[in-house]
Amino acid sequence: MQRTSTTAAIITAALLSLTGCGTGSGTGGGTATAEATPAAAQPSSSTPTPVKTFSNADLSGLLSTLRDDQGQPLTVVPAAQIDQGILRAKELLKTAVVSPETCKPLVDSNANVPDGSTYAGGTSISAADKTTIAVTVIALKDTKTMTQQLAASQAAAAPCKSFTIEVGGQKITTETTPVDAKSDGDASFAALTTQHLATGQAQTALTVTDVKGNLAVTAVKAGPAVTQTASAELIKLINTVLAHD
Repeated sequence: MQRTSTTAAIITAALLSLTGCGTGSGTGGGTATAEATPAAAQPSSSTPTPVKTFSNADLSGLLSTLRDDQGQPLTVVPAAQIDQGILRAKELLKTAVVSPETCKPLVDSNANVPDGSTYAGGTSISAADKTTIAVTVIALKDTKTMTQQLAASQAAAAPCKSFTIEVGGQKITTETTPVDAKSDGDASFAALTTQHLATGQAQTALTVTDVKGNLAVTAVKAGPAVTQTASAELIKLINTVLAHD
């Protein structure tokens, strides 16, 4: 049972871009040793104007100011825990089989933090409704990669309302519904995802991702009865972070 639950958490994280970091199963593929001072040199052609730079500590500081709708502050996830999750998820995704294969962008397009980026994650847990909120912020060196990932996920979401993932000896059936949830960023993607295990267990999560300037923010609420109405809470969290761009 423990193995099944862990696998489900990792796959959920893979779908939701670093969102499993709160439980030690975060995803991502950037260098897991992002330094305190981000690389701001060598601007790419996709970022012609100067952008703000953020260290890991800066991003952790932003997340520590957030509050969920119950007034609980987010707990910043230790960098080492995120890094371990990144490596774990990358290894699992190497052997993951997605069917149909055209739905693979929903699994791995968000599983890579662009090189040179800094990042941080934070979570809050509600015992009352058995939900977890996870917020991830990435300061991008090149915004083009992340916007392309969002576009790939958005394009795959509509035709991939149902698909399967086989990984770690488990088969998970995933149902995805695109959600209209726009925050203050320039490029966004939102979806409600429910995963069903062969054991009958199920997990539902709403994810909203937005990019503004060189900041990419993903907010997720996961639990047994999460619905699209949770988007208002997630958008508020995202907009608070994006205001610092």
